[in-house]
Amino acid sequence: MLIRKLKYFFLCVVLSAAFHSCGGRFTNEGRQIFHYNESAGITSLDPAFASGQSAIWACNQLFNGLVDLDRNLEVVPAIAKSWTISEDGKTYTFILRDDVRFHNTDFSGFSGPRYVTAYDFVYSLSRILDKETASPGAWIFRKVKTLADGRPSFTALNDTVLRIELTEPFPPFLGILAMKYCSVVPKEVVEKYGKDFRKHPVGTGPFQIKMWEEGVKLVMRKNPDYFERDSAGRRLPYIDAVAVSFIVDKQSVFMEFMKGTLDFMSGIDPSYKDALLTKDGRLNEEYADKVQLLTGPYLNTEYLGFNLKNTEEANPLLDKRVRKAINYGFDRKKMMKYLRNDMGYAGTAGFVPRGLPSFDPERTGGYDYNPEKALQLLVEAGYPNGSGLPEITLTVSAQYADLCQYIQHELSKIGVILKLDIAQAAQQREMMRAYQLPFFRGSWISDYPDAENQMALFYSKNLQPHGSNYTHYENPKFDALYEKSQTCTDDSARNGYYVMMDSLLVSDAPFVVLYYDKVVRFARRNVSGLDPNPINMLDLRRVTIGR
Repeated sequence: MLIRKLKYFFLCVVLSAAFHSCGGRFTNEGRQIFHYNESAGITSLDPAFASGQSAIWACNQLFNGLVDLDRNLEVVPAIAKSWTISEDGKTYTFILRDDVRFHNTDFSGFSGPRYVTAYDFVYSLSRILDKETASPGAWIFRKVKTLADGRPSFTALNDTVLRIELTEPFPPFLGILAMKYCSVVPKEVVEKYGKDFRKHPVGTGPFQIKMWEEGVKLVMRKNPDYFERDSAGRRLPYIDAVAVSFIVDKQSVFMEFMKGTLDFMSGIDPSYKDALLTKDGRLNEEYADKVQLLTGPYLNTEYLGFNLKNTEEANPLLDKRVRKAINYGFDRKKMMKYLRNDMGYAGTAGFVPRGLPSFDPERTGGYDYNPEKALQLLVEAGYPNGSGLPEITLTVSAQYADLCQYIQHELSKIGVILKLDIAQAAQQREMMRAYQLPFFRGSWISDYPDAENQMALFYSKNLQPHGSNYTHYENPKFDALYEKSQTCTDDSARNGYYVMMDSLLVSDAPFVVLYYDKVVRFARRNVSGLDPNPINMLDLRRVTIGR
């Protein structure tokens, strides 16, 4: 304990020397420092391992890729200033900027400006597929063509032209390239540090690393050579530094935020949700002069999944009428108001979440609260008022027990008896993937902004152990529409296929949609430029902090 206290004291001295402040918004020179907390911790600053939100957020400050996503989820230029796609949809050619520099840090080893070339992207993207790297992002390039010599088809035609070839058309591919896995890194620095590149990241992003004391503090300073400018020609970013703390206890984080030592807090935790929010999701008036609430759709669908693998003939959940009765049997809007303070949208449509163009409740249909309809369906299934229906086990992690207890209570009113099996989250996921759970809670956060990412969960060729079809859903009509959608390069037409697929899913009811998530952000009143986006990316390029 004494050693840790001394280490923390020394860290504050270092930060004080660097910023003339150990926790304020401004230094003596008027520099702006943005403070936020990361309760989940950060295990790596190597974008090849940016698989969780905490790492993705940090890597977004340090790295860039070929393309980016704007607030409307449109693909926009980043290091690639333009691109073309071949008529067959299989060849992508990118024209790169020639003015993008890697960070010149104390450990980068660059004696002068080191500019990004197409060859750097060949190395960086190929590294994701290299088995020695063991990147969890290797799956994103499953449709990249393999050349005769065994290398993936990432080809530099010259310093500023990059070509990528696919084995078949895949319209969401541009969106995938916006993922942080696809960031450009300098080969010489990666090879110098090997696995320790995770602690010595060098990228091209708006900030560059100053220091990282794991589990204590991460400091990133403004990149003076960052290539992006605002519409007025002013170089981004606006703030001078970012300081990240790693307080685990959510109540302590809340207290630090209310004291003003943190500028930003993400998400809503039961420990403080009722203090900050009214039941209908508004900010409590007593905080209005100090805090702002920022919300918007988040591409995350929270659901209950039915295992449709026919392992037990007596399994009542294999009867679509029982699954539909469960869908009709509880009030999602009431659930969201009283258990989530309306921080989410009641799941009364299909599986595609709000925020995607193919979210279309009128065409997909869905389930609202209708106990009379639920009782009718149970009669049709041979279980009048639930008579003869065996107890149904729902497996859920402790974090979602309150929602499932509410559903358990409501379904008991129509004769459906749920038994809740509270499991560790990791254990539940493993059992779900092995088809060992007849009824389970799940969530799906979009990896990229195309509904293919949601629909792939129900494509029969994505059954486990190699895919993500956890419900074991199989429908030839759905599969045919899915395959057609993946040869369609017209966005509007492809979204039409997604709507038809989602409508089939609603009819077959392999799931119970609980709610579509919301991005929930709390910021100090003097902070601007933190507007939420549907992928919940933390973008600090345009953030400013007033006094």
